[in-house]
Amino acid sequence: MIRRSFLAALAFAVALPLTAWAEAPLKVVATTGMIADAARQVGGDQVEVKGLMGPGVDPHAYRQTRSDIVAMTRADLILWHGLYLEAQMEDFFHDLGRKRAVVAVAEGIDTSKLRAHDDYADKYDPHVWMSPALWRDVVVEVQEALTEARPDAADIFAANAQAHLAEIDQLEGYAAQALASVPESNRVLVTAHDAFGYFGAAYGYEVMGIQGISTQSEAGLNRIGELVDTLVDQQLTAVFVESSVSDRSMRALIEGAAAKGHDVGVGGELYSDAMGEPGTYEGTYIGMLDHNITVIAGALGAEVPDRGMNGKLSAGF
Repeated sequence: MIRRSFLAALAFAVALPLTAWAEAPLKVVATTGMIADAARQVGGDQVEVKGLMGPGVDPHAYRQTRSDIVAMTRADLILWHGLYLEAQMEDFFHDLGRKRAVVAVAEGIDTSKLRAHDDYADKYDPHVWMSPALWRDVVVEVQEALTEARPDAADIFAANAQAHLAEIDQLEGYAAQALASVPESNRVLVTAHDAFGYFGAAYGYEVMGIQGISTQSEAGLNRIGELVDTLVDQQLTAVFVESSVSDRSMRALIEGAAAKGHDVGVGGELYSDAMGEPGTYEGTYIGMLDHNITVIAGALGAEVPDRGMNGKLSAGF
């Protein structure tokens, strides 16, 4: 009797850590803030998400740190963007994928929906988060990756994904309405680098970047000169800086226009390759795009809600 009781107690004790482990949140590492947000929205309390790249970080130039490598080797799932966004880490992820669950979530998008890359013939513009319609596809890829990693939570992931997709649909409706209110002659978006191509295609805006799709491309004097002439010829009065890109070239653009007697101002700071501060509305995908849409439309002549679609923007327009 004593021996049976001892064995039963031992079996119970051994089972405890296994149960705790099974109920522990899925450890997910995501490269960009946008992917980390999608994982949190879809995963809910089933996941513990670590984002590698915070506010103001340029993913085109980012290289993994020692602490990043440690986090990824301990993770249950690693989510990266792909489409050559994390250009300096691509070989690392391909190698890691032989040993760990690693998913490039943007590479599930049908290539017929993608823009060609301006520097590489066999690659595509990675900035798909600028189009809510394309980002829906990424959210679905995140849902599928989480479901494969934890099948018993499939129903939870599906319900959370549907709720988040409904928010994205609302965002897309706000974008269409606000951006259509800008006078047609003002629908020109001049930015530090060509991160807004999908945005322009979705809402009928001409987009001009000083640098190309990658911030690693050169911003030559000829390009700045061309854009100065465009600002003067079209009488454009607003350009936009980016939170993750130096404003040095943009300042040169403004000074070049001033030298030709044309006043150009900064219409606002946009989130291009990174979101806002963690814990803020702008530190979510919905808040990031709400900010961009509201700032762009307001600076180019539309009437917009002072604090955006949901009244949650940190600063009024």
